[in-house]
Amino acid sequence: MRFIRWGLLLGLSLSTLGQASEQLQDYRHSAALQLAGEGPWYRLELPFAAHLAAGYGDLRDLRVFDSKDQMQAYALIPGHSETLQHEQEHGVRWFPLRGRVDAQEMPALRVERSTSGTLIELRGDAPATSGQQLRGWLLDASAIDAPLVSLNLEWSAAEDGFQRFSIEASDDLQHWRSWGEGQVARLSFADERIDQRQVELPGQRARYLRLLWSNPTLAPQLEAVTLRSQRQDHQAAPLVWSEAMPAQANGEGQYQWQLPLALPLERLRIELPQSNTLAPLRFEARTSDQGAWRQLVSGVLYRLPEAGREVVNDELALPGWPVRQLRVQVDARGGGLGADTPDMRVALRATQLVFLARGEAPYRLALGRLNAQSAALPLQTLIPGYQAQRLASLGRAELAEPLGAPVDSQAGSTQHWQRWGLWAVLLLGVGLLAAMAASLLRRPPDA
Repeated sequence: MRFIRWGLLLGLSLSTLGQASEQLQDYRHSAALQLAGEGPWYRLELPFAAHLAAGYGDLRDLRVFDSKDQMQAYALIPGHSETLQHEQEHGVRWFPLRGRVDAQEMPALRVERSTSGTLIELRGDAPATSGQQLRGWLLDASAIDAPLVSLNLEWSAAEDGFQRFSIEASDDLQHWRSWGEGQVARLSFADERIDQRQVELPGQRARYLRLLWSNPTLAPQLEAVTLRSQRQDHQAAPLVWSEAMPAQANGEGQYQWQLPLALPLERLRIELPQSNTLAPLRFEARTSDQGAWRQLVSGVLYRLPEAGREVVNDELALPGWPVRQLRVQVDARGGGLGADTPDMRVALRATQLVFLARGEAPYRLALGRLNAQSAALPLQTLIPGYQAQRLASLGRAELAEPLGAPVDSQAGSTQHWQRWGLWAVLLLGVGLLAAMAASLLRRPPDA
């Protein structure tokens, strides 16, 4: 039993030693953070230098420490593309549709289009007589180049009650398709009033709309008509760019660039210092120094005059693969990139760091540690009750200095020997436990 107690105590001690908390000196690069705004949460847009300082492309070795080397809780927000919806209201022209009460067809329409606009003529359109009455309205939406999502009607105060009508759409005034039915209402009693003037539309494009009242005798006189359109714009993910990186010439028309680790690149830009440059080229990449090259992207970069101005195309989109080495082959038939070795900038999706400031300032961002595991929390866990619009109201953090080494070589050497000492103690403990287990197995059973 005494051996067992000693073994348990030793195991507990080794476990505590092995789980010692991380410290700033464990990381190769660090930089002080300058805080602004109201905390306790702060967000930092990571510069490209932070990705280069990391030991892993997914930033698993990123940490934030306070002045006493206490690690701070944090989350990472990768940049992503968004689809934004923009709505716009349009006032449109409208034309009365009249006909005989017993007629099944609408009046014939003639449309003429010119650079100054669209002319619509309703043949046979005349003031209402004993044989004709208002049956509906034609709306001219030809100036709206976006899907229509709602219709708003204003009519004279004389017609109260419910107004039901069918909605049809056309692009040529000849062929009509049904968009369902609509209903507006105006109810008045004493000093109270209820107005329902808006009708939802299916979110499709159409040049013309036709509104036909279910009961033509109740068709109101319109005073204003507005249509609301909705446009979806795709916003690409925000990017963060590197500094200019000089190339290494490998041969005639071939250049190569090296990154410290594989990064998921989204775009690249080649400097074109000379006017009248035309450069067809092909990029290849690989994820490691010894891996196989594979084609990345090809295209044409240029800097050419056009209509009294200079047109420049110096960027190419990339598929987002992890890339450590790039090389380019320039087609000599275009004249090349010039006499000097070209500089290149690369971009990847921007990442935001959000951390909860606890302890004492200054806080430091740390990166670059082997065998690190991610300590990032989900953003909803870091900020309870988080909503997307709250992100903009968080405090801001910026790097107060370039990313550098937090410890000198002597401290690094001390850390190195401490790590080997820890492994030696762990191995010694395992050996002692094995010896005690063997001793218990050799002991004869009690009579």
